[in-house]
Amino acid sequence: MRQKTAIITGASRGLGRDMALNLAKDGVDIIFTYLKNEDKAKDVISEIEALGQKAIAFPFDASNHKSGQDFIVKATVYLQQEHGNSNFDFLVNNAGTGVYNLIVDTTEEQFNEMMNVHLKSIYFLTQAALPFLNNGGRIINISSGLARFSLPGMSAYAMMKGGLEVFTRYLAKELGNRKITANVIAPGAIATDFAGGSNKDKDKAALIASITALGRVGEAEDIGGTVAFLCSEKAGWINGQRIEVSGGMLV
Repeated sequence: MRQKTAIITGASRGLGRDMALNLAKDGVDIIFTYLKNEDKAKDVISEIEALGQKAIAFPFDASNHKSGQDFIVKATVYLQQEHGNSNFDFLVNNAGTGVYNLIVDTTEEQFNEMMNVHLKSIYFLTQAALPFLNNGGRIINISSGLARFSLPGMSAYAMMKGGLEVFTRYLAKELGNRKITANVIAPGAIATDFAGGSNKDKDKAALIASITALGRVGEAEDIGGTVAFLCSEKAGWINGQRIEVSGGMLV
């Protein structure tokens, strides 16, 4: 059986790390990115290698779309050296950050950061990756529950995630002739370091639990399994869909 490889952005911690580990458990080699913390990236590489899979990490700044294009060059050169060809099977656009500010206080700089990180960077990284994505491959974009429900202070971030969901549907339409699927996973509130780690706060976590059907705040470990499923043969007929993984938040 041909060895499969996934490219994941932002996998040195949090949701991305769990995605990488879940895919590695399914026998997938991993190429992933980190922003600054190379030591954390090395830890994840060690965890993946302990599962019997190969892994390598490259730096990537999601606020600069050219950084994503440069990353794809590095990843495909590595694949050519490692496997004799530069193709891969799964692309997971996960890297991102958030900004909390009410609409009346949001600055142009904050708005542009959200646009660059969550739309422009993903668009052009994906564009650069498409020639190397195997026919029959998978693209998974990470959105947010905030593209469905609205909480004050997250407008700029949520707008861009809504745009990412539209982009995903267009990918599904335009890549269907190559049998490549494209789907969105939209996590609910997750207790990670994202946006300052506010979801780890005891009072906020209790509030989230009170509006979530399963009665708790989400954890990073709640997301990776869904990514692995969408990359499996069992999910081959799921395409152009938004899958919210939120434990039933605000249903």
